[in-house]
Amino acid sequence: MSGRLIYLMGPSGSGKDSLLNAARARLAERNCVIARRVITRSAEAVGEDAIGVSPAEFDQQEAAGAFALSWRANGLAYGIPRQIDDWLAAAQDVLVNGSRGYLPRARERYPELLAILLQVDEAALRQRLQARGRESAEQIEARLARSRELQPHAACSPLPLAGEGPGERAEVEPQYLLNNSGPLEQTVTQLLQLLSDTRTCA
Repeated sequence: MSGRLIYLMGPSGSGKDSLLNAARARLAERNCVIARRVITRSAEAVGEDAIGVSPAEFDQQEAAGAFALSWRANGLAYGIPRQIDDWLAAAQDVLVNGSRGYLPRARERYPELLAILLQVDEAALRQRLQARGRESAEQIEARLARSRELQPHAACSPLPLAGEGPGERAEVEPQYLLNNSGPLEQTVTQLLQLLSDTRTCA
């Protein structure tokens, strides 16, 4: 029996890093490990516990097959180490911080992955992006514009919304929505409940 890949998505500033840090210990109790990403960003940058590499180093690792998943977004390159395949094969669940735009490709490689979209209202998202001080005003607006482009639209199939009743509708593939506009502990509880519910139904 193999483990389950949990693919967490959400716009930059939606609180993915805070959610993962807050849930880390309780996820470990459920035999779920959080994969550490490789990113072409300074290792000293404020934010997630990622491995910072230069663009040239990233390209070399990617060409050598070091990544199970890799993509480009917002001027950066992101990679998920191939070690996740070993964890999955050992029946360990793996949570990765993924990209909404890369979801179809990720599902090609991992057809049974559980896709979760973390959402937050745009006003709160803008405030969080400004507060962390990583990007210029123009870069923040570009991120917000990309977030709007990748929002679920009403023309496609429905998405369950964890903790908030009926959801929106998906643009590409079925996934679960997790709202992070409220208290962080509430989002952690909803995430853990969602993982339990989907495990029961699997």
